Amino acid sequence: MTLAREILHGAAIGVGVADCADDLDVIARPGVAAALWQRRVDPDWQAWINGLAPETLPQLRVILRPGRVRDAVSDACDVAGLDASAARDWLIEDIGGLADRFAGLMRARFLRLRLDVIETDACRRFHIDAVTARLICTYRGTGTQYGISVDGEEPRRVFTTPTGAPLVLRGTLWPGDPPSGLLHRSPPIERSGETRLLLVLDPVDDPEEAI
Repeated sequence: MTLAREILHGAAIGVGVADCADDLDVIARPGVAAALWQRRVDPDWQAWINGLAPETLPQLRVILRPGRVRDAVSDACDVAGLDASAARDWLIEDIGGLADRFAGLMRARFLRLRLDVIETDACRRFHIDAVTARLICTYRGTGTQYGISVDGEEPRRVFTTPTGAPLVLRGTLWPGDPPSGLLHRSPPIERSGETRLLLVLDPVDDPEEAI
């Protein structure tokens, strides 16, 4: 793993660049505002997900234990009418694997999982989330954008997370350190014809309080 103290590999200052899922624990290091796993998804799989009709993309919003994630995503694929295939199996297993890793990293008993199909400008303003930390992975479409804010202004340089690359961001509830100047947003895509498939995971200790 590498801590980007300068602009490195397309990441901003204060972003830990992970070589594998286990390296996402760089988020716990002092001075690290985000951890980016710059993996490359198989191009054949990417072509498959990009070629699906938007209405067949799975959607899901639920709070559950990490061990239930795979079944929940599989059920969402069934509801969307997504046919069984090796590509579908990879998506389910990848989301389940990221959920396991993130829950372990955050010591979370439960996760809030969102699998959103986005065709508009959702959350287009730069911000920091009111959570301890959040994992975001864009499986289809333009990735999450982020940058360093100076005096609360919008970032002067904006970085775009590669499609398929998981990004873990500290939120305002991260213990110890004050909120960093690293802000993020969803890319503006309205009227572009683009459809994004976005995974978001948040740690949850008590599902009753989270509802």
